[in-house]
Amino acid sequence: EADGTCNYCNDALKAKDNVYFPDENGKHQLEEMISRIKQDGIGKKYDCMMGISGGLDSAYVAFLGHKYNLRVLLLHIDDGFNSSVTNKNITRISEAFGFDLIVRRPDPARYNDLVKSFILAGVPDITSLQDSVLFSILYRVAVENKINYFLSGFNFSLESITQTGMDFTDMVQIKDIHRKYGKVALNRNLGLFSILDKRVKYGLFHKIKSLKPLFYLDFNAKSALQELRDACGYESIGNKHCESVLTKFLQSYYLPVKFNIDKRKSHYSSMIVSGQMTREEAVNNLTVPLYEVCQMAKDIDFVLSKIGMTLDEFNYIMEEPPRQHSEFRTSYINIVTGKILQTRKKILGY
Repeated sequence: EADGTCNYCNDALKAKDNVYFPDENGKHQLEEMISRIKQDGIGKKYDCMMGISGGLDSAYVAFLGHKYNLRVLLLHIDDGFNSSVTNKNITRISEAFGFDLIVRRPDPARYNDLVKSFILAGVPDITSLQDSVLFSILYRVAVENKINYFLSGFNFSLESITQTGMDFTDMVQIKDIHRKYGKVALNRNLGLFSILDKRVKYGLFHKIKSLKPLFYLDFNAKSALQELRDACGYESIGNKHCESVLTKFLQSYYLPVKFNIDKRKSHYSSMIVSGQMTREEAVNNLTVPLYEVCQMAKDIDFVLSKIGMTLDEFNYIMEEPPRQHSEFRTSYINIVTGKILQTRKKILGY
């Protein structure tokens, strides 16, 4: 903005009091949400389900489910890029809280070929495939188990600020990029997610709703981590979204080097808006290197070996001009939804 402030932060600050309720009002709304979930779960094996990544946000939602005595079905998508700590955390959460856990593994040849396709395309969000596969399986499992509620780990306090041009969970675009750069044929078994399925098939017909409980409590990263340690022996994964080596590679190397994007700025800004960090602390934290050189070399080698790409090929791609998701096909409903969300943001400030 003209005064030197960030438009993302200004929008989040305007929206804060309308969407984030870390007080008694929020507690009351959360308890009403839990009551609705339990009422709907009468006569069923599960009250609700959730995707569990092993990261702090989803882990804490699982902890809330345990705290409120919900019967939660956990679903984890193991795409082969988990860190060892992630696998331990997911097991600890399931066992300590007594939740059933389903682990699904996408076809590695097809999945890794898609990851490679996105890197070859040179677009920023190469991990959108993870969400596409997750949601595809999540909704199908929900229908199979007659579950009407998802618990989402999305939250305001740590995620109120995200850059535009990311989060393209769009099956039309995934297929377009694969058509141009992929080598391994896709099939139904991989499981990609259509926004049309979400809105019509699962939203209107099956009436499945996604709920965000972390909007209704004081979700503080430091205290949440300590509660999880005490409850199930949870181990910190380091920076946000580093439960996956692929996501760590994206945030710590691919985005900063190719796009000059440091995701820590978004994460720290969100924490400033929610009162968990001062601007001075954030600026100081940004002086810490994004990665340790030897470890990142190992992570890059791990990712490249999984997707079948040589280091020379990768370095060549990293030197090419960056591209945006808008250069590839996008489903019409995603375009319309995007325009609706932009209008909503102008009206509500968020």
